[in-house]
Amino acid sequence: MRLRIGLVERLLKEQQIDILCLQETKCPQGQFPSKTLTDLGYHHIAEFGQKGYHGVAIVSRLPFTAQHSRNFCEKGDCRHVSVKFDAPTPFILHDLYVPAGGDEPDRNINEKFGHKLDFLDEMIDWSKHHSTPAGYEAIVVGDLNVAPLEHDVWSHKALLKIVSHTPVETERFAKMMEAGKWVDVMRGHIPHPEKLYTWWSYRAKDWETANKGRRLDHILATEKLAKTCTKLLVLKETRGWTQTSDHVPVIADFA
Repeated sequence: MRLRIGLVERLLKEQQIDILCLQETKCPQGQFPSKTLTDLGYHHIAEFGQKGYHGVAIVSRLPFTAQHSRNFCEKGDCRHVSVKFDAPTPFILHDLYVPAGGDEPDRNINEKFGHKLDFLDEMIDWSKHHSTPAGYEAIVVGDLNVAPLEHDVWSHKALLKIVSHTPVETERFAKMMEAGKWVDVMRGHIPHPEKLYTWWSYRAKDWETANKGRRLDHILATEKLAKTCTKLLVLKETRGWTQTSDHVPVIADFA
């Protein structure tokens, strides 16, 4: 976040976003570059960060209340932050960074993959019982590190044994969606089976020509809010910015 604050500033100026959700900020608590954002009119910031790893933040022009962070898997890492908005339809916004899971899709030899599966399992129970308080609608956004559908990856067959698209991950993702009665806002506007990606690996020499992407970033909403989503943008062009992230921004407009 500190390295790329200039890119964040450019994005906010170009897109005039009301609420920005960030993942993998890698900012220890208290070192988040808030001044640049407040100077742009984003006076409401909920940040939850740690040194070197993880970190999430919600940056808003609209006032919010009741900031909260859940300690998933009792790891004490910074992977969730939520805030409540007292809009005409009150809603809670959850910003999540799901563990990537390492390279080997076997929890017996890869602790990171085991952590990811445990995190997704906890998300199933959380979605059903804790994600949407009484009297509120809910939105879940973030780097969820799962490409759940066949056309969320460049090759379904080639990636079935690659972390992010393995059946044990996609099945858990589906159960989480069902448990929370979440609506996939992105696929509501760009229906499956159209290819849809939000991430392109740094390993590709020419990421754009190869176009071997995955949809790892998501916007989920309760049914009532999902029906008010009027527009969706995936800003693929930002993948070509200098010193950019391998993820690109996803923007949803809610009426």
